[in-house]
Amino acid sequence: MSNQPGDAVARTRVLLVDDDPALVRALSISLRARGYVVHACHDGRSALTQWRRAPADLVVVDLGLPDLDGVDVVRDVRARSTVPILVLSARQSEAEKVTALDAGADDYVTKPFGLEELLARVRAALRRKPSEDGTPPAGHDRVVRTSSFVVNLTAQHVTSITGTTVRLTPTEWHVLEVLARTPGDLIGQGQLLHEVWGPAYGSETNYLRVYIAQLRRKLETNPARPQHILTEPGRGYRLAP
Repeated sequence: MSNQPGDAVARTRVLLVDDDPALVRALSISLRARGYVVHACHDGRSALTQWRRAPADLVVVDLGLPDLDGVDVVRDVRARSTVPILVLSARQSEAEKVTALDAGADDYVTKPFGLEELLARVRAALRRKPSEDGTPPAGHDRVVRTSSFVVNLTAQHVTSITGTTVRLTPTEWHVLEVLARTPGDLIGQGQLLHEVWGPAYGSETNYLRVYIAQLRRKLETNPARPQHILTEPGRGYRLAP
């Protein structure tokens, strides 16, 4: 068996969307050197055309595109797929970040950024993507039932109480999964960030607010008055069966 560095990601396809030719060239070289297959586009419309022709395993998209706002690209891809989406942007306000996350992005990297940081975030996003063969992580062999939905940790999916499958993005799933491992227990904000996004995350509480709100919209009978996905202000979150 080959043990070259790129073997583990040799079939992983990345759609890279940015209008900066130098940045696209540098990122493409770095990603390909690590075994990723990269399709690069310089505007939103060509990116969406490429996506529809050959969906990727990960989308990396700038918000400041010449034709479309990158948020529109995020929304279009998210409407069609649960693929991980990583946003690149020089926009640094919390409102901009929340808008991108709310549109369906899984992570937000502010320009300028270090190459190693970006590569780490790419790896983290791909780890959140369910395995292609459906093999569950070791130890996740329980079903957690609430009055509104059922979380199957073995099969890595969620159904409504009537049995209808609820479609979650990889990041939505992982947030719910961490809460469902120990139902009823408080999961601190820092722990939740570390487990879902990685050890480099600790202060991005806006990520949690966005994803908890998205889960409530999909799973709670009344998202404005949640019964199961509960917030402990300033402390963290818990799943109440």
